[in-house]
Amino acid sequence: METIRITGIGSQLQGVGRLRDGRAAFVPFSVPGETVEIEIARDHGRYVEARLVDIREASPARVEPDCPAFGVCGGCQARHMAYAETLRWKRQRVVDALERIGGFEAPRVLETLPMPDPLRCRNKAEYAISRGKIGLVRAGSRELVPLTDCLLQRDESVRVLQALAKMDLRALQGAVTRVNRRGEVMLTLCGTAKEPPIRSFPGVQSLYYCRLNPHPAHALDGDCRLLSGAERLEEELFDLRFALLPQSFFQVNAKQAERMYAVALDALELQNGQAVLDAYCGAGTITLLLAARGARATGVEIVPPAVADARASARHNGLEHAARFLLGDAAREIPRLIAEGETFDAAVLDPPRRGADARLLEALVKAAPRRIAYISCDPGTLARDLKILKAGGYCLNFAQPVDMFAYTGHVETVVLISKGEIDSKKIRVEFSLEDMDMSGFRKGATYEQIKAYVLEHTSLKVSSLYISQVKRKCGLEVGQNYNLSKRKMLKYRSAHRRKRRRLWRH
Repeated sequence: METIRITGIGSQLQGVGRLRDGRAAFVPFSVPGETVEIEIARDHGRYVEARLVDIREASPARVEPDCPAFGVCGGCQARHMAYAETLRWKRQRVVDALERIGGFEAPRVLETLPMPDPLRCRNKAEYAISRGKIGLVRAGSRELVPLTDCLLQRDESVRVLQALAKMDLRALQGAVTRVNRRGEVMLTLCGTAKEPPIRSFPGVQSLYYCRLNPHPAHALDGDCRLLSGAERLEEELFDLRFALLPQSFFQVNAKQAERMYAVALDALELQNGQAVLDAYCGAGTITLLLAARGARATGVEIVPPAVADARASARHNGLEHAARFLLGDAAREIPRLIAEGETFDAAVLDPPRRGADARLLEALVKAAPRRIAYISCDPGTLARDLKILKAGGYCLNFAQPVDMFAYTGHVETVVLISKGEIDSKKIRVEFSLEDMDMSGFRKGATYEQIKAYVLEHTSLKVSSLYISQVKRKCGLEVGQNYNLSKRKMLKYRSAHRRKRRRLWRH
């Protein structure tokens, strides 16, 4: 046992403090600012994972969890924190990654974009099934936690969960629900048997069976076959409609996805007819949104069903003339396009959690689109990739964290980077008068002559006030008229001439 002070937070919103020997201790369910008693669960040498035994001094941000399964299932990590506190720490994760991994000094990171309502916000659920029971897998283990409700999931998904919990599920290994904005449900049952044990299910619009591959990498890693109902589930973003198959990638929070995509697309400042690249385009969501804004959009995706969805959605929305979709590995296809001479005015990157491939980033640096919007689901790989793009001449304009997954450690981030853009309010230009040949007007040079000379030799426009400041710094005579308007200057000169005449007469 040891008592420590929680001073920071980890990638899964677990508290972080220091042991007496200086090593970091990661303590789930603790909150920064708390003094807690812990017990070491796993010793990794340089750091430890610890169990929270007692709270000696609680944080004002601590709240009573609203879910009976919190701390048992692995769905949420932070229902013991006030929602605003989770947003604050998600932003800090982005700041820390950009500074420590990306090498950015004081990056401009905006406040995390919150959800209007963090309950019942997810439109996709992946339920595990074991020994006939359905639920979620306990955090850090393979043990199933049976559930009949989940506060993250839509009501329609929960009704399917409760119906399945009453059935014989021994021949299944999982179930995936997807719910659209109209409340329609696509249910995919997953198992290893050749024939599905269930062939119909009341209250769903689409029923699929996914025969899983040996050692599946994810919940739908296998061959999906339609059992009954509609082949595709239709979803809406903005004014566009998307037709989805079970294995299609689509954001699991449609309302927040609209807000996130709006940030990314607005930042690109597109004009009609500009060519825009959408790498890792999935089901073509961003590509079609780009096309709807008047761009000539190219999407690249490696998953065949996703490309089929994207092309179908393009036809469905009448955008096939403005959007094209290429099937292939973005790390190979995009360098090939650029090597063949294609150019892009802007680009969007929305890679998987592992980040973008280095070959793709190098090709983008070579193609040099003016602006790139990077949408990331992992601050660490985001910072790593931005470091490569920064070395290629890009500047970080801003980072906007977005909360897509309430009460979890996940944070989405929209970043805008640009090439050759300078904020005139922040630029500082230094030059030495000793390095400039001013022999042509060394005596009696006017402010207009100095302005013209600086413009010719540096391409910079300077004000009379700035020139006077430089002259003061160099110990030169400033004169009295450096900051007067032309009208005031003429009035001053006239008064000065009258004064000289009076003095001459006397």
